[in-house]
Amino acid sequence: MTKLAHDRYCDEIAHQVGQLRAVVTSGVDLDATVPTCPDWSFEQLVRHTGGALRWVDTLVRTRADENVDEGQVPLSGGPEAQGDAGALDAWLAETGELVVGALREAGADTEVWAWAGIHNSGFWARRMAHEITVHRADATLAAGLPYEVAADIAADAIDEWLQIVEFVQRTDPHDAARELRGVGRSIHLHATDAGPELNAEWFIQLTEDGVVWRRGHEKATVALRGPLTDVLLAFYRRLPLDSPELEVLGERELLDFWLEKATFG
Repeated sequence: MTKLAHDRYCDEIAHQVGQLRAVVTSGVDLDATVPTCPDWSFEQLVRHTGGALRWVDTLVRTRADENVDEGQVPLSGGPEAQGDAGALDAWLAETGELVVGALREAGADTEVWAWAGIHNSGFWARRMAHEITVHRADATLAAGLPYEVAADIAADAIDEWLQIVEFVQRTDPHDAARELRGVGRSIHLHATDAGPELNAEWFIQLTEDGVVWRRGHEKATVALRGPLTDVLLAFYRRLPLDSPELEVLGERELLDFWLEKATFG
């Protein structure tokens, strides 16, 4: 599936950092539990997200040929001060400038270690664009604020997640995603508010050999329909299937099974 341009991912990381900073400085309770990531407080979520960006900055900037331990990444854990929205905001601002600068300088094709078999900086630009897009949703929903994301980014985030599930099935025999197999079972995702040029529909088959998917409208065992942003959030387990914006047609048990086994971060 065609990815977006490298500069588009870099632009989106910068945009999402700015959006996340706005949530941090909105007066939200930094100690509040994040409903979609209940093991984290709001501040822990932000520190995790910024730490991932700092880690990627180090990987790309040093042209790493193997994984870099988090302890080797400067300020990966966030500012020293706890419970200080201003310090967290300043740290995020610097983090965004660092990682976007490193990715722009490297371009898409610079060789860099990565965990998913695509060893270049372009992989990290895409991965971090979607990492922060989804975790910014966690932060925004926790703060009770409205969440929106550009249609091209939302659609590409679904593509990327399906590709990650495929990769895990091939490489990790102990991962839950290996259980997403079977004959004659399929899932259809249908964004009801996207124009035809985006082709924001997905057909996902669970075969004996693993997951196979493609863009397009096809009859399936179960269908998930709704606005693209809501379909994205539901597919990433950030929005309940019973949400009024969504419609599930067919065997919901299969969709529940998928969401249980294909979890992500």
